[in-house]
Amino acid sequence: MTNTILTGDRPTGQLHLGHYVGSLKNRVIMQSDPENELFIMVADMQALTDNAKNPEKVSSNILQVALDYLAVGLDPARTTMFIQSQIPELSELTMYFLNLVSVGRVRRNPTVKSEIEQKGFGDSVPTGFFIYPVSQASDITAFKANLVPVGEDQKPMLEQTQEIVHSFNNTYGEVLVEPKGVFPDKGMGRLPGIDGNGKMSKSLGNGIYLADSAETVAKKVMSMYTDPNHIHVEDPGQVEGNMVFTYLDVFGKDKEKIEELKAHYRRGGLGDVKIKRYLIDVLEEELLPIRTRREEFAQDPGQVMQMLKEGSEKAQAVAAQTMAEVKKAMGIAYFS
Repeated sequence: MTNTILTGDRPTGQLHLGHYVGSLKNRVIMQSDPENELFIMVADMQALTDNAKNPEKVSSNILQVALDYLAVGLDPARTTMFIQSQIPELSELTMYFLNLVSVGRVRRNPTVKSEIEQKGFGDSVPTGFFIYPVSQASDITAFKANLVPVGEDQKPMLEQTQEIVHSFNNTYGEVLVEPKGVFPDKGMGRLPGIDGNGKMSKSLGNGIYLADSAETVAKKVMSMYTDPNHIHVEDPGQVEGNMVFTYLDVFGKDKEKIEELKAHYRRGGLGDVKIKRYLIDVLEEELLPIRTRREEFAQDPGQVMQMLKEGSEKAQAVAAQTMAEVKKAMGIAYFS
């Protein structure tokens, strides 16, 4: 059985190591399976829900996100990469879905509630932002995706999509496919920011980006949060909550050496600078091929945008077929 998979990113900045370990690496693995049909969406409409008065922040990052996709190994010959706003069927489907969802239900969505609080919207929350779980349901169902890779924090969004599918199919007939979530392996939580914050975030400025130069990566690693009580080299240090060791656990290949470094750090006699220099080498081994590919693709931005244009045309053809089935089921395909 072929799996149809839908995932994507908001183009509000370049992608960072949190995106890389959280989703990008897994997408490359998924695209290598001939049983998978993978759609990856540059979610510019979703990004505009809280950046409507600063559209340049969104439009200027379309190319940057596409470069990051290509740099990590996503292949347009095997994966359809497209821009959300170029698929008008998604907005149309959202309108039909809005009639099946109450304001109270959207308001109860835990992810929406927490994000409204985080952004400090209060009663001034943009309506587009408020209803974006419904828009996400359209994105997923327009391609009849049966698998959606999501983090645990996005589980309520997926549940809302499943409810909408049930409601639509019960009302109009079996047209839409109910998606299932593909969640990260247990223990594979979010990659923290270099400042020790629980989330690496573009808005917090605590990330290492795939586009960062080797010098920038080194500078960021040297500023990493470690153990504030590890003042002198001879002092025993704490590994837990120390971002250098957190990153070594994720990216380091020599697990035996990392365990030895942890033991040495705990008993004292190992300085922060030494372990940071080791992490710089580890990250450079991972990032050098990505950076090299990115620089090559960046030399021809027109070709990258052409790739997105062709992907958007392919995606629209799929969404249009779903929309034709939706309108027929709803009894509004008046002229066909």
